[in-house]
Amino acid sequence: MKDQFYTYIQNLQDSITSKLEEVDGVAKFNEDNWKRTEGGGGRTRVIENGNIFEKGGVNISKVFGELPEALRKQFGVDSGDFFACGLSLVLHPKNPFVPTVHANWRYFEMYDGEGNIVTQWFGGGQDLTPYYLFNEDATHFHSVCKDACDKHSAEFYPKFKETCDTYFWNDHRNEARGIGGLFFDYLKETDEFSMQDRYDFVTEVGNSFLNSYVPIAEKRKDIIYTQEHKDWQEVRRGRYVEFNLVHDRGTLFGLKTNGRIESILMSLPPVVQWKYNHHPEKGSEEAKLLEVLATPKDWIQ
Repeated sequence: MKDQFYTYIQNLQDSITSKLEEVDGVAKFNEDNWKRTEGGGGRTRVIENGNIFEKGGVNISKVFGELPEALRKQFGVDSGDFFACGLSLVLHPKNPFVPTVHANWRYFEMYDGEGNIVTQWFGGGQDLTPYYLFNEDATHFHSVCKDACDKHSAEFYPKFKETCDTYFWNDHRNEARGIGGLFFDYLKETDEFSMQDRYDFVTEVGNSFLNSYVPIAEKRKDIIYTQEHKDWQEVRRGRYVEFNLVHDRGTLFGLKTNGRIESILMSLPPVVQWKYNHHPEKGSEEAKLLEVLATPKDWIQ
């Protein structure tokens, strides 16, 4: 399973980066291959200063070896080895009317002292973070997510949508990071679903990503914006940074497993503002976004 999934994310990285280069029309991804001393490595691809994408990354990695102390404590074991691989992407567009998007699909195995698999699971999802809200964009993004889920179980979309709303929540701000999407973790083998079933579902979601995001980016990329729009984007990017550094499991996992810092922090936007006690004008488009972020919404009627 680990070889099957790693081959999949290698191919998915190629298809996503080639499509995004085509959409941007100017910038190309720079590739950086790296190795992890304890075992494994990755292939980081970063795009910067493009026509559409101010900064973005589409990274794959596989890491393995002895469980670090932090993970031994988390899993309640005295010793063991692990393997983890995944694809993680974040795109920060230049135009404030194009939303930021994040996605991640990953696989994990843990072994006993004799190399036998003790546990294994899939995790991942994708979510959208707009700075100016277009209801039809939110509906499109969630509809693509739902269609991918419904091919495998009618229960998946409502369950993983709710999990996403709960997970991507800045509780120190009491607001959502964005308008959600899907989030799932610890998808293990059950009486109903084999690990191959889990693989088929996760790859279905991964394959749907470009269709969920590219039409939105292409629709909004040429909207004329002002410095005020850009300032608001950068203020909201600050909330994005806060979530990633305080709450995000993927960031924390990378730091706890001696991950590559440049690849881990690739998710952070290039230019950010923190304004003291900043509040948008009542009734403004900026204020309307905050109203939506205060309570998770059902985007598909």
